[in-house]
Amino acid sequence: MSLPVLPILLVSIVLFFVLFFGIGFLLNMLLRMTWIMAIIYPIVAIFIIQDVKLINYFREPSTSFVLLGDKLSSLALVDIMILMSGLLGAITSGIVIKMLRSKGYQMF
Repeated sequence: MSLPVLPILLVSIVLFFVLFFGIGFLLNMLLRMTWIMAIIYPIVAIFIIQDVKLINYFREPSTSFVLLGDKLSSLALVDIMILMSGLLGAITSGIVIKMLRSKGYQMF
């Protein structure tokens, strides 16, 4: 029995957006670096996608990056949409923090 794809896709998109918005917002408040999560997000996305251990990128870089490239090129459209919603959440958190700082909220 297969699960309905559309509700799972919508929940996943909202979940990734809210998750990375929240993480980005908290990091921005703590570190006072507006775009820190937008910079870190591609690294996080690679950790989500990859099958290779981090140490192998230093021990066998050519093989590891080839495997990562193969994995990136084989992602389905649904996976790309979910990962892009996380990136949008990270970028939106930076925009919100900038707006709050410009309006005088000093704790942000």
